[in-house]
Amino acid sequence: MAGWRRRLLLIPVAVLAAVPFLRDWFGPSKAEPEAVDAAYAARLAPPEGLLRVYHLGHSLVGRDMPAMLRQLAGEGHEYEVQLGWGTSLKHHWEEDLPINGFERENDHPRYRDAKEAVASGEYDAVILTEMVEIRDAIKYHDSGRYFPKWAELARKGNPDARVYLYETWHPLDDPEGWLARLDADLARYWEKGVLLPDLAVNAPDSPVRVIPAGQVMARFVREVEAIGGVGNIRTREDLFARAEGGSLDPIHVNDLGAYLVALTHYAVLYHRSPEGLPHELRLADGRTAKAPSAEAAALMQRIVWEVVTGYQKTGVAQ
Repeated sequence: MAGWRRRLLLIPVAVLAAVPFLRDWFGPSKAEPEAVDAAYAARLAPPEGLLRVYHLGHSLVGRDMPAMLRQLAGEGHEYEVQLGWGTSLKHHWEEDLPINGFERENDHPRYRDAKEAVASGEYDAVILTEMVEIRDAIKYHDSGRYFPKWAELARKGNPDARVYLYETWHPLDDPEGWLARLDADLARYWEKGVLLPDLAVNAPDSPVRVIPAGQVMARFVREVEAIGGVGNIRTREDLFARAEGGSLDPIHVNDLGAYLVALTHYAVLYHRSPEGLPHELRLADGRTAKAPSAEAAALMQRIVWEVVTGYQKTGVAQ
């Protein structure tokens, strides 16, 4: 009988030891609304100096946007990246899964292996993004498991590092409507399916903050289209790339779109209004980027600051 009692006493210990395994098998738990509100009630203090930043993602990060961000922040802002074509956080994490376009997208001096970089503790900020279609990422690529893995790795490397989720967008021709998706997806997918599982699983003292690029794009497009255009931007299509034959790329931004996204990163990372920043920048390869007109750039900068300070999960004080 004593042997059976000893085995029964060991069951809770075995269950506790299996918690990480069970989390991966059944998926992350959900953070309670009260815990979410409490976690995001406090704003972050602005950084004291220029940052070293790591970007992990895909072509909606791209090479040019981080280069523009560096020019906006100034000499001393440094960064490295790992990119792929439509790559999910799961595929970046699992070494036996392919990263499409890896050789081409990372053939430049700013590349650094993702796990090595994030675990190194050498970065002040780690910016993660998920593949789109975001519904597919959550359902088939386990965003709710893999985002917390990356966030936890960053915190272990540097407990003072700030971890960010970069919210992107969907194709202009989405059948649900491009603006409708941007309005709905932040809460139902980016927050519920990607961001908040980290809060439930890791219970961090400093939760992941959000770089709301999709929300900025929606607000900017609405204002521009409502007034019939501003400067050299008249419609949403003017933010997106075109093929050599002139056909529209409905998902990848052009230089103007990359500038808007870079402004959003700048405002969130540095807690500073981008109003008055330069609007004539260079691409990652040194070529001159197509610039928004002064009037369009001013509108971009104002809207970025309004959106960033109006959304609690950026961590930037209103």
